Parts: sequence; structure tokens; C-alpha cells
Amino acid sequence: MQFTRMIAAGAVCFSALFAANAVRAESVEIREWKVPFENSRPRDPYAESDSSVWFAGQRGGYLGHLDANTGTIFRVELREGSGPHNLIIGSDGVVWYAGNRHGLIGRYDPSTKEIEEIAMPDEAARDPHTLIFDENEENIWFTVQGGNFMGRMNIETRKVDLIPSKTERSRPYGIKMAPDGSVWVVLFGTNKLAHIDPATLALTEIDLPREETRPRRMEITADGRIWYVDYATGTLGVYNPKTKTTDEWPMPQGENARPYGTASDTSGRIWIAASGVSPNVLVGFDPSSEEFFSSTEVPSGGGVIRHMHYHQPTGAVWFGTDTNYIGRAIVEQPLQN
Repeated sequence: MQFTRMIAAGAVCFSALFAANAVRAESVEIREWKVPFENSRPRDPYAESDSSVWFAGQRGGYLGHLDANTGTIFRVELREGSGPHNLIIGSDGVVWYAGNRHGLIGRYDPSTKEIEEIAMPDEAARDPHTLIFDENEENIWFTVQGGNFMGRMNIETRKVDLIPSKTERSRPYGIKMAPDGSVWVVLFGTNKLAHIDPATLALTEIDLPREETRPRRMEITADGRIWYVDYATGTLGVYNPKTKTTDEWPMPQGENARPYGTASDTSGRIWIAASGVSPNVLVGFDPSSEEFFSSTEVPSGGGVIRHMHYHQPTGAVWFGTDTNYIGRAIVEQPLQN
């Protein structure tokens, strides 16, 4: 049975701190809201406005909502064992989530409070992982980490097409859409990127130069370049599909930086959560100068920051922490009306 619980949660605003190992360090303002559902791993927040933010309670089995103006947080219970991993919000306000442990993509309509579950057509696709919309919100593209698939679900018909990885145990993880409409995926169990042609579903895998590379999350800038974080060796890398070349930069936090969550702002700068240091550090990288320019410690410590979302109208990067907070970093000036 579904029910909704309402709790007023206190919000704590912290002054951003300089990280000791920053390069040309300038800090950003971080504010965090403590989630009142203990040890529930609030993660993957998605801002639909300056104040309305949804997130997944992975361990708690719920969808959470934060009103950033009042600090109020409520939860929507999902079927027991759902393990919601990631969510995205449509322009109609509908919440779509990855039912990671039940092999499904879920749909929650806040206006009707109804939940719909769309099962994967193959039981082997057991763990939908990360979701993105295509440009017109006609389809949801997604990864299936343990099942070793990538997929596309048509929103109107609910038809799901699964694309098996060409490499065993490749662990399809982060996923993004390029300016040309093609889909890119990082294969975390390998040193590879994957490219999907949306018209034919043809899959191409691209080897990164170092065998030990383990790309976990990614961003794609307006010039079509694919930016990835190498979780294994603490490196930021970029692949240029036009020239088929790769460049890499060691993270300021060293080889144990464990770069994880990423975001890209309006200016095309890359923001990275260094999750291997305590506290976690939010790091900025400017592709135009090819330099790390910002470093800010996460006030709550972070634990592990797994995924981040950039809300363009407010210049904010949103993230969830394993220390049970939802956080917001202002990385650009908000757009003027």
C-alpha cells in the first residue's frame, strides 16, 4: 500500500570551505538539507524548479521530495524491495524512476498519486540503473548495470528495446545524450565507452587508452566531446569523437580521489565529486583553460556522492550524500528574467 509521510526537516547552510589541495582554488556556496529518514541513502536529486526537488531513497525504498524554500521533506513509499536508484522529472511533472531491484522502470504522477511499473521484457535486465530523456521526451534511455544492457523505453507505448553490451560484465553505468542526438554510455567494468545510434540501435564500443581505466560517470559538452571520470585512478578524461583522440588530467586529490558524480554547467565547465577523500570535495574543471579551478569541501562530509544534476535556471548543482543529506552548490549566477 502506498502512503505519503510529511516531515519538516531542518536545513543547514554552511559557508563553503577551501580544500587544502585545490588548484587555483575558489570555493562555491554549498547548502545541505538533512533527510529525516535515517540511513536511507538519499541520492540522485532532480530539480524541477528552484525549490521543488525529487530524489530517490535507495535503501529506504521511497521517492523523496524537498521543498528548498521551507525545508519540508516528504516521502512516497514504493513496493517493498524496489531499491530506487535514479529518477528524472518530465516537463509534465511526472517522476520516472529506476526500480533497480525489481527489474522495472516506475512512473509516479504527483497529481494523481498513482504508481505504474513497467517491467523489463527480459528477466536478465534485472537492474535498471540510470535514466535520461531524449530531446523531445519521447523516449527514456537507460543503463542496466549488472544485466549488461542499455535500453530505450517509448514513453507513450511503454515499449522497451534492450541493447546487449558487446563485452561481458561491462557494467553499463552513466549515460548521456550528445548534441547530435546520439547516446553515449560509460562501461564501468571496462576501459570502454559505448555509442548508440538512436535510429538503428547500432552499438559501437570505443577503447580508452589505459586498460586500468574504469569510467563511471560522464558529461557531454556542446562541442560533442565526451568527458568521463576514471574512478580507478583518479583521472578526468575527454574523448573527441571527431578526432578519435583522448586527453586526461589527474585529479588534484590524487589517484585515490575516486571521482564519481559529475555535472556540466551552462559554460561547459565540468563539476566532479571526489568521493575517495573525506570530506568529499566538489571540484571544477574548465575545458577552455584545461585547468582545475575550484575546490570546495562538502560540509556534511558527503560519504559518497554518486550522481549530480545541474539545474540551469538557478545555476545549481544538486547532489545526494551517503551521510543522509541533499545538497545544492551554486556554481553559476542564476539566469535573469
